Formats: sequence, structure tokens, C-alpha cells
Amino acid sequence: MSRLLVVLDVDSTLIGEEVIDLLAESAGVGAVVADITAAAMRGELDFAGSLLRRVALLAGLPAAVLSEVRARITVTDGVAELVAAVHAGGGAVGAVSGGFAQVLDPLADELGLDRRHANDLEIVDGRLTGRVLGRIVDAEVKRERLLAWADELGATRTIAIGDGANDLLMMAAASLSIGFDAKPAVRSETDICLPGRSLRPVLHLI
Repeated sequence: MSRLLVVLDVDSTLIGEEVIDLLAESAGVGAVVADITAAAMRGELDFAGSLLRRVALLAGLPAAVLSEVRARITVTDGVAELVAAVHAGGGAVGAVSGGFAQVLDPLADELGLDRRHANDLEIVDGRLTGRVLGRIVDAEVKRERLLAWADELGATRTIAIGDGANDLLMMAAASLSIGFDAKPAVRSETDICLPGRSLRPVLHLI
């Protein structure tokens, strides 16, 4: 039997929020960052460049805010059931994010995800520096993670689920692509588009 790998985008897919926007609210630059985030998700801005611009505005924010943000995020309806169903069938679930490992890692542990990958915020003396360590997780990195995880896990079937323009390369590389409450630029490029804010319909597809 072929092994299944499901890879989800995180912000606005695995969870209901955009973490960078929540951090920006704490830094007092919420409106500016939210506008940049929306434009990037519509595909109007280069994702990596737009992320660096947004993170730079967070410089000086206490790292303790990350814990506060983690407490505010809401896991999308149906995630727990999806993970359980994939695992019951011998498959694996991963999450890849243009957001931040400081938020994704504990969430992935809580949800029992098999793989996770996100940007790493630089923190010095207990405060965000406004920089990201290492390579930015953009559309190409998301595609690479899906393919690498499939190879590592021996998965011959892959499903990619996301909502924004930076998910399109990952979706194109997957056996099946699912747009989740997707932006207009994504809807016409996916195999299936789910309306609403629940992942329960995916259970019927696996």
C-alpha cells in the first residue's frame, strides 16, 4: 500500500491567524504589517522580501510575547481528526510555514505532527532583533520540504493544503493540491478548493 504524506501551510490554514500580524499588534505596527501580509498572500509582493520588511518592524519586541501569541492562536477545525486519520492509515503529516519556529514547534508537538519547518527569529538578550536566521521559508522552500519529506518517509502519495500564493509551488509538486479558504490567486491553480474554515472535508479525500 502506498504511503500518504499530507503537508499543510500553517498561518490561515493549520491555524486561523497570521502569527506575524499578532506579533505586529504587540509591537504597535499591526496595520502596516497586516497590509503587507495581505499583499504577499495575494501574490502581489515577493514573499521573502516582504517577510524581512515585516520582521524588521518587530525589532526590540520582548521574546516573551511569543508565548502570549501562542496562547492566542486557534487550531483550525478538523486538524486533530485529519492527523489521526492519516496516522491510522500509516501516513504522515507535516507543516511548513513562512511563519516562525518559535510558534510552530510547540504546536507541532502538541498536534503530533511528523515534520515541521519554519523561519527562525533571531533573539538576543531576550528581544527580537528584527532579523531571521538562515534561509527564508518561501514558496521554493515549501516545495523542497514536501519533496524531501516524501523521500525520507517513503511516501508515494502527497497532498498539499494551503491558502496563499507562496503555497503554489508546493501544491504543484503534490499528487493532490487543496486550496483552503484560498486567496483568488490560488483558487484556479488547485485541484480542489474547500470553502469555509474546516478541514473535515479532507477526511473524505484520504
